[in-house]
Amino acid sequence: MEHTVVERELELKLILSPERSVPVPARLAYRSDDPYAVHITFHVDSGSPVHWTFARELLVEGVFRPCGHGDVRVWPTKADGRGVVLMALSSPDGDALLEAPAPQVSAWLERTLRAVPPGAEAGRLGIDDALDQLLAR
Repeated sequence: MEHTVVERELELKLILSPERSVPVPARLAYRSDDPYAVHITFHVDSGSPVHWTFARELLVEGVFRPCGHGDVRVWPTKADGRGVVLMALSSPDGDALLEAPAPQVSAWLERTLRAVPPGAEAGRLGIDDALDQLLAR
């Protein structure tokens, strides 16, 4: 089975306070061999990139309405009249609030959904093939 990788480099904003934010280069990545997850790498050009992985479904839903709880929450809003997606990430190392441009995130998500349509993820894991081989013995 051929694996598809859908990547997109973009600049996010790390929100430090209502008045202050800093740009953070990031890479969104989706792999058809890990079909339920999206991967985000922050500080891609630095010596210590930070990786986050969470459910693709969470990001898809978060473009339209608030969703998630716990470590990852995603919701749409407007900033300076532009549509943005906010991601609140929590870890033992600290919390971060990141702002991403909604049109770029949506366009990238559409590419991931063309690569592996919603509901087709299980077929990409090869579980059915493995079961067939197991039961054929």
